[in-house]
Amino acid sequence: MKLLLTSSGISNPSIAAALEALLGKPVSESTALLIPTAVHPFPGGGSMAWEAIRGEADSPLANLGWKSVGVLELTALPTIREESWVPAVREADALLVWGGDVLYLCHWMRRSGLADLLPSLTGTVYVGVSAGSIAVTARNCDAEFDLEFVPDGSDMASEADRTLGLVDFALYPHLDRPGMEDAALASIERWAAGIPEPTYAIDDETVIAVVDGEVEVVSEGSWRLITP
Repeated sequence: MKLLLTSSGISNPSIAAALEALLGKPVSESTALLIPTAVHPFPGGGSMAWEAIRGEADSPLANLGWKSVGVLELTALPTIREESWVPAVREADALLVWGGDVLYLCHWMRRSGLADLLPSLTGTVYVGVSAGSIAVTARNCDAEFDLEFVPDGSDMASEADRTLGLVDFALYPHLDRPGMEDAALASIERWAAGIPEPTYAIDDETVIAVVDGEVEVVSEGSWRLITP
């Protein structure tokens, strides 16, 4: 699987070019499935999902001019036969994984079976936005925040720090975004000092592209690699 891990979608021409390079063809000739699951724990999550699907959210993703865009809602998949959704995932050129609650997203990726399927999608481009990007990295930098939305009695709390680990680094998005104190570089450095993996801190104009384990930073903004 080819990964394009974004902070805020396809936000500038350099990132758009990186996406088409991974696809190997124009977006207009490519098919995509949008996964909006991560926003559901938040108040107004249904409206947020609809905005993402319609391409009305701040982060450009579904509205890039894809040949076709479908919706893959992970919470529905355990009640659906695999032959009704797995072929669609395998045939899609890109999976567009929206942001929100990392813990909730990882939980449903595992429970739905998508997490087990991802490593076999060698030709597919996984495009993450914020939580959608963090989910495939080595660690959940949003664990403390996500725990605020865990329902009473849920066993999800025990999974708070666990992500899918498809890459061997951590990712902290929204570097120095105004109004997000936890995304200030000094705050990210304090968090990164407590984990053994290297951490990429990226702003909304930066992405991490990963192909066959090779990591490339594409940026028109700011980023830092914080080593243990």
